[in-house]
Amino acid sequence: MSTLKGRTVIITGASRGIGLAIAERFAKEGANIVVAAKTSEPHPKLPGTIHSAAEVVESYGVKALPLAVDVRNEEAIAEMVDTTMSTFGRIDALINNASAISLTSTLDTEMKRYDLMHSVNVRATFACSKACIPYLKDSDLAHILTMSPPLVMDPKWFQAHLAYTMSKYGMSMCTLGLAQEMKGMGISVNSLWPKTTIATAAIANNFPPELMKASRKPEIVADAALAILTRSSKPTGQFFIDETVLRESGVTSFDHYAESPNVPLMTDLFLPDE
Repeated sequence: MSTLKGRTVIITGASRGIGLAIAERFAKEGANIVVAAKTSEPHPKLPGTIHSAAEVVESYGVKALPLAVDVRNEEAIAEMVDTTMSTFGRIDALINNASAISLTSTLDTEMKRYDLMHSVNVRATFACSKACIPYLKDSDLAHILTMSPPLVMDPKWFQAHLAYTMSKYGMSMCTLGLAQEMKGMGISVNSLWPKTTIATAAIANNFPPELMKASRKPEIVADAALAILTRSSKPTGQFFIDETVLRESGVTSFDHYAESPNVPLMTDLFLPDE
């Protein structure tokens, strides 16, 4: 099994939610974390900043590099990579976690919201991956992991929120294409998606409280991400589901991941029928 000790991992959207959970989990394993997110000052509605996340990371005895990065801006992405290299001298993994969501119909989706989702989701995944690849190829870990769903071309995933689905599937298409393109460089490229909804600020601020209660904690995604990156087999081109990954790793009980014990869980979007 590979180790993350002494590795450098860039995580976008790492100031809160799933990104922060991954940052903390990887820090526990000894990785230095680049906390890349837009929130550098306290937000009136959202918890956490890059600085509070960095404090959590460094509490595990590793180094954190908090960087205010708007992933829509390619100059900011280039500066993120340059600063990472000048600070740590290496990039071992990139976690494309930053994402924007709007579960609106076509007529209810404003074009500025469409542009935001496609810029933060698919364009940023492509741009961040492109910027990191020249340095990832020098690592024996070399992994790009993107928080995006399996490509299930069922019309039901398009009819209710076409713009959002297109943007998330665009992220997954990056995984599909880059996995093939990067095989000769030894870079693993995979996607990870939760089986259930995850208790994040996006859920809390956009949906009824009942959905939060029916969700799992971000830690389940973080544990699955660790399991993927530390596999000795170095899988690539795979669309992993968090619970499946952990079951394959020997986990048999998932009760501790529940946000509210005894509340039936809500299955997330984009998953094929079982």
